[in-house]
Amino acid sequence: MFTLSEEHILLRDSARAFAQEKMPTSHMRAVRDAKGEGFDRAMWAEMAALGWAGVLIPEEHGGAGLGYVGMGLVLEELGRTLAPSPLNSTALVGAAALLLGGSAARQREWLPKIAGGECILALAIDEGAHHAPDKTALTAETKGGGYALTGGKKYVADGHVADALIVAARTVDGLALFLVPAKSDGVRITPLVTLDGRGAADIEFNAVQVSADARLGQGDGAALLDQVLDRARIGLAAEMLGQASQAFETTAEYLKTRTQFGQLIGAFQALQHRAAKMFVELELTRSCVMAALAALDENRNDISEMASLAKARAGETLHLISNEMVQMHGGIGMTDAADPGLYLKRARVAEALYGSASFHRDRYARLNGF
Repeated sequence: MFTLSEEHILLRDSARAFAQEKMPTSHMRAVRDAKGEGFDRAMWAEMAALGWAGVLIPEEHGGAGLGYVGMGLVLEELGRTLAPSPLNSTALVGAAALLLGGSAARQREWLPKIAGGECILALAIDEGAHHAPDKTALTAETKGGGYALTGGKKYVADGHVADALIVAARTVDGLALFLVPAKSDGVRITPLVTLDGRGAADIEFNAVQVSADARLGQGDGAALLDQVLDRARIGLAAEMLGQASQAFETTAEYLKTRTQFGQLIGAFQALQHRAAKMFVELELTRSCVMAALAALDENRNDISEMASLAKARAGETLHLISNEMVQMHGGIGMTDAADPGLYLKRARVAEALYGSASFHRDRYARLNGF
């Protein structure tokens, strides 16, 4: 049975209080309507001051070293209110990439900045409409003692505000990851108007010159890419769990208060059955996500399987509950003035990011020899 430590409970409770007080869904709507960067830098600074940007980072680099379970709990609570921030892309994915593949010098340079909320990182992976890291075509050719990167990336989450990009590229030896300053010569960033109001960008690399030590990891680049992506997937699944949890709770409360034909709509048996199904799927998803986070902290050998299981389950559950949230709210659920539409739009983006449920069902089967 999985139990949270006292530190984790305190972290979760503080994240929940902060998200509900300072970053409710009205904050998300205001950020979206402002048509700015897709997040609030003042809120990001406060989150960093609370130590959330350094949850994964060891104490010697200015972090708290509370592990992936701790980071997952924060992401879940922020997911509940759709709080927009670069926490996942920077403090989880960026930090993990540096911890897994960064040289000691790179870690000393970047990890304290991440922990202090002084920089934003973004993972540049996909090149088409679907998640397909094994089809990476962006090239990294050896040149002048370093590499020249040429190609393009699509829908890079937080790529429009990133100070540095973690870029998947193909070398003569296979896949590799590179840490590329976003303002490097030859980098062209095109911000996108997104369905869910969160920031993203398409990015072109035109013979972008980077030094040899910009390459992360010394061994199998494809294995490092898988490790980084699995952490991104599990972190996003934790955020999606928070979104699904709040969507369910909001809908259940609506069933208890909305009257129709002279009685509460929650008294209708058909709606009770649908609510029961959501609850069961939600609990199964929670088990999968927490197991995946624990697998990371325990450095188990089944992390890839757990990542695909968690992302697939989170995607299917969030899809179901976001649909039901809109339908059970009736007409008001179709309006922008109400929250259901916000949850549904965020759900559709999160479902596709880092691999859809179909992608991960197939990957899980392959990892298990089918």
